[in-house]
Amino acid sequence: MVQVQPVEVVFHALANPTRRAMVERLARGPAIVSELAEPFDMALPSFLQHLKVLEGSGLVQSKKVGRVRSVRLVPDRLAPAVHWLTKQHRLWEQRLDQLDAYIANMEKEDD
Repeated sequence: MVQVQPVEVVFHALANPTRRAMVERLARGPAIVSELAEPFDMALPSFLQHLKVLEGSGLVQSKKVGRVRSVRLVPDRLAPAVHWLTKQHRLWEQRLDQLDAYIANMEKEDD
């Protein structure tokens, strides 16, 4: 069986625009579920499925006090995605720099 690595879990959770919007909202601070769900045009059970995916990825945590469930972002869980993206950014910057140098060299040879 293939084990899913944390970066895949994070990217899966962030692949959906609703979940990305939820993460963006929670970046400003914790929210209760009803407040978090308010801007989305969907039934609460559908919204809760999105919340479950985010919780499963570890990107958010929820806590129930009485009848009110509050949700907060766990920003450290973004680290695997940030690390992967940073690595890719460096790689492509290096490749583009090499291409620029190659083109500049070709232009010099044409002169």
